[in-house]
Amino acid sequence: MRKTFKFKLKTYKSVETKLNYWLRLCQLLYNADLELRIKSYKETKKTTKIHLPTYKKEYPEYKQIRSQTLQDVQEKLDLSFENFFRRIKQHKTPGFPRFKSITRYDSFTLKQNSWKLNDKYIEIKNIGKIKIRYSRLIEGVIKTITIKRSCGSWYILFSCDQVPLKPLPKTNKEVALDVGIKDFLTTSEGTKIKNPKFLKQSETKLIICQQRVSRRKKGSNRRNKAKLLLSKSYEHLRNQRSDFQSKLAKQLVTDYDRIYIEKLNNEQMTLKKSDKTLANKQKHNINKSKSDVSWSSFFNKLKFKAEEAGKEVIEVNPSLTSQVCSKCGSKHKIPLSQRTFKCPNCNYIEDRDYNAAFNILRAGQALQAISTSHMGATENQYS
Repeated sequence: MRKTFKFKLKTYKSVETKLNYWLRLCQLLYNADLELRIKSYKETKKTTKIHLPTYKKEYPEYKQIRSQTLQDVQEKLDLSFENFFRRIKQHKTPGFPRFKSITRYDSFTLKQNSWKLNDKYIEIKNIGKIKIRYSRLIEGVIKTITIKRSCGSWYILFSCDQVPLKPLPKTNKEVALDVGIKDFLTTSEGTKIKNPKFLKQSETKLIICQQRVSRRKKGSNRRNKAKLLLSKSYEHLRNQRSDFQSKLAKQLVTDYDRIYIEKLNNEQMTLKKSDKTLANKQKHNINKSKSDVSWSSFFNKLKFKAEEAGKEVIEVNPSLTSQVCSKCGSKHKIPLSQRTFKCPNCNYIEDRDYNAAFNILRAGQALQAISTSHMGATENQYS
C-alpha cells in the first residue's frame, strides 16, 4: 500500500533562497520544454523533448540539480499531454498544457541518493540541512520526497511503499450512502449528516481578501501580501473541509464492513450553461454548492481508509436511484425541489434521500451477489 506523509519544514532565509531558486529553474525548464514541443510539432508533426545532458552544458546552473529531479519536471509535462489527449478522445474540454508562472509552479521531487534523513533533519545536496516538524511516524519504505511551497510556508511529502495495513474489528454491518447538498449524506439506516457549508461561512472573508488584491497595484509588495492573505484563507477553507471529510470517513469505516456509494459522473456533477431548465444564477449557486461539498474528495478518502482498515467500498450505478420506489420498484420522475418521495403506485411516502440510499443498498447487494457467484463459479471451474 502506498501512502504520503506530509510535514511542515522549519526553514531559514538562506535555505529558502536556494529552494526558491530550484523552483525557478524547474519552472523555466518546464516552460522551455513545452515551447520546444509546440514548435517541433508545428514543424514536423512530432513532439521533441529537451535533451537534459545538452541542456545542462548550455545552462551550467542546472548542474546543481540532480537529473532525476529534472526528469520529473518532464514527466509532469508528459502527464499534462496525456490528460489533454485523453480528454479529446472523451469529447471533453481538452485544456491544452499551458506555460506556468513562478507562482503556479510550487514543488519539485527528489529521488534516491540526492537527500539524507537524519533524525529531525533532512539534508539535501546543494541546498543544506532543513528541520522537519514531525506530527506522526513515517511508515513503510520511502521512495521519493517532494518539497512544496504553499502560502508562504514549506512542506515535505514522503511517498512511501509497503505501508502496513491497520485492520479494524469486523462489525458484520453494511450501509449505503446517498450524498447531497442540503444534507451532506444520508445513510440507508436513516441517519443524516448535515452539510457544514464551509464556503458559505468563509465567503464574506474571501470576498474582502479578493477585493483587497484587486485594489493593489500589480507587482507591488502590498499586492503580494494581500495575495498571501487570500491564499491562506483558501488554505484554511480546504483544511476545514478535509478535516470534516477525514473524520466522517474514519467513523463510517469503523462502524461498517461494507459501504455502498454512487459512482460519480464528473459531467453530471455540474450544470452546463446550455441547460435551460434553470436560470444562470440558479445554476451558478448549485454548481458552487456542489463544489463546496466535494463528493469526489470525500469518496477518495473513504476508499483509502477502507483499504487501510481491511473494509470494502463498492460503487454502484447512480442512475434512477432517486426516481425508483424502494418499496414496489416503480419509476416516477420527481423534480429536484421535491424533497419527499411519494409513490402513486403503492402510496409509499419517504424522505427522498433515504429512498435513494435504500435503492443504492439494494443495487450494491445485488452487485455483490453477482460478484460472489461469479467467483464461486470460477473456483469450481479450476478445482
